[in-house]
Amino acid sequence: MRVCVIGTGYVGLVTGVCLSHIGHHVICIDNNEAKVKLMQSGQSPIFEPGLSEIMKSSIESGRLEFTTDIAAGVEHGQILFIAVGTPALPNGESDTRYVEAVARGIGANLKGGYKVIVNKSTVPIGSGDWVRMLVLDGLAERQRAEAQPVLAGVGGGEEIRPAALTGEYDFDVVSNPEFLREGSAVFDTFNPDRIVLGSNNSDRPIKLMQELYTPIVERQFAEDKSAPPVPVVVTDLSSAEMIKYAANAFLATKISFINEVANICDRVGADVMQVAKGIGLDSRIGSKFLSAGLGWGGSCFPKDVSALIHTADDYGYETQLLKAAVSVNERQRLIVVEKLQQALKILKGKTIGLLGLTFKPDTDDLRDAPALNVIENLTRLGAKVKAYDPIISQSGMRDGISDVIVETDPERLADGCDALVLVTEWAQFLSLDYIKMAKLMNAPILIDGRNFLNQPVLEEAGFRYIGIGR
Repeated sequence: MRVCVIGTGYVGLVTGVCLSHIGHHVICIDNNEAKVKLMQSGQSPIFEPGLSEIMKSSIESGRLEFTTDIAAGVEHGQILFIAVGTPALPNGESDTRYVEAVARGIGANLKGGYKVIVNKSTVPIGSGDWVRMLVLDGLAERQRAEAQPVLAGVGGGEEIRPAALTGEYDFDVVSNPEFLREGSAVFDTFNPDRIVLGSNNSDRPIKLMQELYTPIVERQFAEDKSAPPVPVVVTDLSSAEMIKYAANAFLATKISFINEVANICDRVGADVMQVAKGIGLDSRIGSKFLSAGLGWGGSCFPKDVSALIHTADDYGYETQLLKAAVSVNERQRLIVVEKLQQALKILKGKTIGLLGLTFKPDTDDLRDAPALNVIENLTRLGAKVKAYDPIISQSGMRDGISDVIVETDPERLADGCDALVLVTEWAQFLSLDYIKMAKLMNAPILIDGRNFLNQPVLEEAGFRYIGIGR
């Protein structure tokens, strides 16, 4: 099938690359010329395991193209994905101006033939009908512009209306939310738990979307090809949009819950890891997202929970549980600072080393990373902060990072530190030379902000190990 993906951020690029890998002809659109040139050369602008390899092979096969020309993409695609960012505004509302610009741009470039316009961006509930209106507005604006030369000599001041829509400009809007985890996005695309398709119109757009995803539904590219077909949830637009928000809000709440439990465990002498194991074996609860630590961050959970809270406020409902989940998460980021104060007493003049900066492993994403709050608070208390991250340290990325010395290896990080804090659970942190690192430190103290490291190994290496809720 012919596919156009507008927006090559995290979701758009992964979507476009993976759809081309399963056999579709995909054109990806972005208005950043330098970024497009980079991608045309076969280089990915983001770090995501497995993405670069299939991106290069799809380009070489001719199934994947990148351009800044939205008109070419709209003309090419039977299915047009809107995959631009919807960052949170200061009040928690989603910033949808990029979605608006793309929807109008699609309308301005519709030339004929049936199109399915897909909201892949995480958009506020009710955005399906809004996007349809914007596409029609963009089409009407183009029709007015095209009519001007013909009407140049017409007088009388009468209003000129654009031609009514006909089958020539036939399209439907579908909601197809993404459920990708950064660091596992390629795997998640080919091995999804479910595919959600929302439409308020006929079965026509749903049938095309089902055809698009057939190779994935049938597990042709799955890790376990013998697994049952992927469930496809077909619903209305608003319900599809709500599914995305509800899923992320529930997972965020689950993390905040186990962090509340961890803080109680710290006070009563229980071990939250044993507690999580015990409750996770209950099939009604499940073991996933029961890892206590510094809380959630990144581009999805904070934005989506805030957007759902804002939507509820618009309709006169106060989401007390979700607001509490946000409050717990904000407080949780300061737990390691409190533990450092308990271990070192005064932090002014002390040097603290952070193991990890990104909000989770296997990504280069620093958006709303807990490390940034830790750095801010340690600096405010007069501490000197150093950090080592497997991706950030090697890539030279420094956007959004201030008041921290980024070291190039773990030993340099440990040298002269009064304590280390594990912030991101990178797999390679399990096998560092902690014996050597302990000898380089002023005081071999390690706060495990993710309960990730092996406590006996650390203590044997000479560290005083301090976990969360243990």
